[in-house]
Amino acid sequence: MSQSEKVNKGSGEGKTQDMAIFSPPVVRSGAGALNRALFTKTVNLAAAAVNDNRLISKYRKELEHSKELLRQERLSPIVNHPDKTLADQGKKCLLLSPSVKAPEPDTWGTALKEGVEKKELDVIPYELKLDYDYWSYHDIITSILPEELHDDIPSGFNTAGHVAHMNLRERYIPYKKVIAELILDKTQNIRTVINKVDNVGAESEFRTFQYEVLAGPDDMQVQVTENNCVFEFDYAKVYWNSKLEAEHRRLINMFEPGEVVCDVMAGIGPFAVPAGKKGVFVWANDMNPESNKYMQVAINRNKVSQYVRPFCQDGRTFIHHAADSVLEAHKASEHVLIAPKPPSRAKKAPKPEPKRVDIPPTISHFVMNLPATAIEFLGCYRGVYAGHEDLFEGGKLMPMVHVHCFSFKADDETPRNDICERITKYLGFKVKPGNPDVEGEVAVHDVRDVAPAKRMFCASFRIPREAAFAKRD
Repeated sequence: MSQSEKVNKGSGEGKTQDMAIFSPPVVRSGAGALNRALFTKTVNLAAAAVNDNRLISKYRKELEHSKELLRQERLSPIVNHPDKTLADQGKKCLLLSPSVKAPEPDTWGTALKEGVEKKELDVIPYELKLDYDYWSYHDIITSILPEELHDDIPSGFNTAGHVAHMNLRERYIPYKKVIAELILDKTQNIRTVINKVDNVGAESEFRTFQYEVLAGPDDMQVQVTENNCVFEFDYAKVYWNSKLEAEHRRLINMFEPGEVVCDVMAGIGPFAVPAGKKGVFVWANDMNPESNKYMQVAINRNKVSQYVRPFCQDGRTFIHHAADSVLEAHKASEHVLIAPKPPSRAKKAPKPEPKRVDIPPTISHFVMNLPATAIEFLGCYRGVYAGHEDLFEGGKLMPMVHVHCFSFKADDETPRNDICERITKYLGFKVKPGNPDVEGEVAVHDVRDVAPAKRMFCASFRIPREAAFAKRD
């Protein structure tokens, strides 16, 4: 998984052998308490004691082939001899399948029988000790939760650096502490587990949320790496969603070096900063002062200040402002100089001149990643290039808008038709699903599920000339 995690279900599902004897003890607890000491178990097996360690590899292959070797997740079949004196001498054993019984030669296969006859093996009883560290999150939470809660055990969460962010359903709330402790124990690099206690944006226009700390310190200052860029921020004060990494990458791959992108709701810069690293000029805006602050941190940390310009304005105002600002930067001959690659080792090689890249006069892409309301901003594109029709002469394409939104989850055209109807309403121009390079047509990309009947989409289309060149209000 990228930054979005799913706790390992381990041997609770998909076992290589159907052996319930390796399941943890059932520890039902009405209080949802985690007592790690209760998770111990002795499994009685048979083992093939190898009298010469040089034969371990040979018999391991033979017993694997005959399916007599133990095949169990997270368990090595090679163990020390249970007799301490022999173990101190370096003697090893091969653990055998539960179907093999030490005192019952009729359960032994040919390889075992021949090894015993040759005095190269001894088949002996073996007590395998299992404890809390052996079992997975899913194993243990299944043994704790009552059976009526087994149908949809919480296992997925978002991550932001060392923080695991859960959104527990009401019926699992009594077990929230044990779930959180298990996540800490069973997930690498997680130090804090939180649970969302309201809907994102329900109490904040900046898409932040109220949370409770379930385990670990209340430390929300995190660092994450995405698309080869490092971001540092306070997760309690800005919006971040680890499930959007693939969507960020998808759009960034559409941007070409030397183009201008206007990121209207940029957050801390998951589109803007990697695009800048690619050599794309980005006018990046977010109305949340905290997001703007941490975006500037990311710009400096990732050394893209010559490409990415941060702003803190209302998105509706910013759309026209960015178009005007980019044109002014072009007229002022603003540019970047790209340092050339070092010359070859050949002596007296002439030093190449730096490459100059001028800021173009128009924006190639507008990104609007505010799925709850971004479509409502589309009317602001009316007049975005009023009086500048000449900038798009000679067949130059109009800017592409990528607007994220929510709609119904359905396998038919219902969500696409719904999105196009809403774009038509707010843009004031009739659109339909189709090729985004054709005026009046929209490409609708499925991004991800957000609820059982709700899905996030990204609608991409070129601004109609009629709208772009309309008189500004």
